[in-house]
Amino acid sequence: MAIPIQPGEQRRFSRLVRPEDCAAFDSGSVHPVYATFALARDAEWCCRLFVLDVKSTEEEGIGTMISVEHISPATAGSTVEFTATAESIAGNEIICGFEAHCNGRLVAKGKTGQKVLKKEKLERLFQSLDSNMKS
Repeated sequence: MAIPIQPGEQRRFSRLVRPEDCAAFDSGSVHPVYATFALARDAEWCCRLFVLDVKSTEEEGIGTMISVEHISPATAGSTVEFTATAESIAGNEIICGFEAHCNGRLVAKGKTGQKVLKKEKLERLFQSLDSNMKS
């Protein structure tokens, strides 16, 4: 499958930081700022926008990697603007860099990878994992 995306293309996404996006663990709330794990989720979503533009109804994207450098906090109620930039396309895999800004300040940067695969291939993979767990 050739992915019709060129390096340098960008996608954007905005997140209003909600209470459920703030740092909390089983032990309770840590602080009222955007948690790194929520930031990673939203960075992956921004990069997934490329997949949504190119996949067919018989295909789906699946994450292959993510790295996040969390540089500064964003408080609950603030808006974080994500920009994903396609860095490389190799076969069915898209590697993106991303940056997240809040009020002009860099909050995070990193990379994500996603592959576009046939849904039936993914289902077979998931079923084989379930079978291995039952053995």
